[in-house]
Amino acid sequence: MEEEVNKKKSGLRLTIGNKILGGFLILIALFIINGVIIFWKGNVIDNVVNSSSQVYRPSQDAIKDFILMVTRSKMLVTNWVYLQTNQEDKNALKLLQDNEYPALQEKITKLMTTWETDSQRRQMDTVFLKFDTLLNVQKESIMANLQSFEHYEDPLTKLLAEDAIESQVIPRTTDLISRLNRVAVTQNEVTSRSDSDVIDSIRSLRNYTIILGSGIIVIGLLSAFFLMRTITKPVNFLKNIVVKLGRGELVEEKQGNFSNDEIGEMAVAMDKLVAGLKGTSLFAENIGNGNYNTQFKPLSEHDVLGNALINMRDNLSKVAEDDKKRNWATEGMAKFGEILRTNTNDLTKLSDEIISNLVKYLKANQGAIYIIDEVNEGEEATMTLKACYAWDKKKFLNHKIYKGEGLAGQAWQEGDIVYLTEIPQNYIRIVSGLGDANPTSVLIVPLKVNDQIFGVVEIASFNEFQDFEKEFVQKIAETIASTISTVKINARTQRLLEESQEMTEQMRAQEEEMRQNMEELQATQEEMQRSQAETDNTLSAIHASQSVAEYNVDGTLTKVNSNYLELFGYTQDEVLGEHHRIFTTKEDKSSEEYRQFWKDLASGYPKKGVYKRINRKGEVILVRSSFSTIKNLSGDVIKIMEITHSLSDAAVPQLA
Repeated sequence: MEEEVNKKKSGLRLTIGNKILGGFLILIALFIINGVIIFWKGNVIDNVVNSSSQVYRPSQDAIKDFILMVTRSKMLVTNWVYLQTNQEDKNALKLLQDNEYPALQEKITKLMTTWETDSQRRQMDTVFLKFDTLLNVQKESIMANLQSFEHYEDPLTKLLAEDAIESQVIPRTTDLISRLNRVAVTQNEVTSRSDSDVIDSIRSLRNYTIILGSGIIVIGLLSAFFLMRTITKPVNFLKNIVVKLGRGELVEEKQGNFSNDEIGEMAVAMDKLVAGLKGTSLFAENIGNGNYNTQFKPLSEHDVLGNALINMRDNLSKVAEDDKKRNWATEGMAKFGEILRTNTNDLTKLSDEIISNLVKYLKANQGAIYIIDEVNEGEEATMTLKACYAWDKKKFLNHKIYKGEGLAGQAWQEGDIVYLTEIPQNYIRIVSGLGDANPTSVLIVPLKVNDQIFGVVEIASFNEFQDFEKEFVQKIAETIASTISTVKINARTQRLLEESQEMTEQMRAQEEEMRQNMEELQATQEEMQRSQAETDNTLSAIHASQSVAEYNVDGTLTKVNSNYLELFGYTQDEVLGEHHRIFTTKEDKSSEEYRQFWKDLASGYPKKGVYKRINRKGEVILVRSSFSTIKNLSGDVIKIMEITHSLSDAAVPQLA
């Protein structure tokens, strides 16, 4: 009872080491908390500063540059219309459209991925779209129409360009600048919040540092004062007692006011030491007289002298017992080795011999051996009761076990022995002519070799199995598993040989079928080659007799034959990559009908008819043209082919 009370006290006591450790841990914890807060706030400040320098401010500057670029584009395109000879502004406008704007767009697009709100990114996408539209208006309605001195002298062309400035460029520019100003306002707010976050983080970091520093100083002083009072005084008292014990004196004085720590344990241990020495000397005397049955309780589990005397007694008594167990195991290994060597052809007979002899040798009462079944891939593995000894017939009927099912299935799944000494009432019963009863113990050992399990052996007995018996069964199980593996390999080899012969016959039949398929494939390829030759000849005839051109779906010329070039008076380098509109009259170029013409072709609708066209000299010629759409396997139009020929030998002069 006293020992249990001491254990409870020791479990609740606050040791000297724990007191010291606790004080230091508190200080360390405060230092760690202080460091974590400083690191955390530093990261916050660093992230905010990085965001401000790498995202917010560059974004703010880029938006301002964009506003300036929109304003410059309006000014330069206006100069294009009203200042005919100002070539420097014209070049500047082209540079803005071709180089400066794409570079600024790329820069803003990269920054947009780090912006905080989707609405801001959507506004910027709208600005890009509208500015692209504005540039297209500048290029198509102004720059393309005002290229030469004649264009500037043409009142209608000049009027249309001025109208484009008033009705398109100026309103669109004003709208763009308004939208960019709204984006700039949002970005300015984000930059202001970032600056405010930096200031707040620095202020909170300073406050945390002051508070935690003060706490560390106060707790350090309190810990030092507490340790001085709880350690110094008890140590001086125990020092006096130890000095007396060093002179061989028996100490009787006690002090009951010790704290529940190491010093209190030292006082209790001194009281037990004297009583324990008397019992140890008496036990040593009995061992010397050869009395190994004498009972002795050491002072503790760490009593070196007492435990040494007990070990000496136990070692002397165990020598004879160990020799007996070793001889028993050696004889058993030899016996079962002979059984396994003489039964390698019949797995059923081998299982019967193993289980019957194993139950008898262990002086057990019942036994069974399970063998893992051969299953196809994807099927759940099972284990079959292959043989049994003195087993209940009902148990034998339930011969299939799945992995993890019951104790035998659990031993299979875990690959380790299962040993029970408290058997459930309905698990297994040992039956004799006089009745039946529950066994005292059940031992289940997996038949495992090289981490591969081939089955399980289960043995029930009215007696408990000793450790050396369980170890013996484990060693025998490994040998049994190796023999079962050999038997299964022999059977599998025979089965594979039969399957190999069957597969050879199947491959011969498949080889003949493949030869016939190759002949049919060769005939098909020859027919395709003939069809391709006919198609190539047809195309050659068309190119020789007609003017043929090919376009992308947007009307860009990609291929042209010599007849077509001769008809319009161009060279191949002059037309490739140009739009079809270079062959059309001025009225057709700007007409809705012409734009719908190419939309219909891109949608897959062919066109044909008589059209007015302009040759390289600016003369109007009449042609009959047929536009056909070329589609891919998915039904999408990939290119457009024009076959045309002139309807008159003489060209008609173009009207202004």
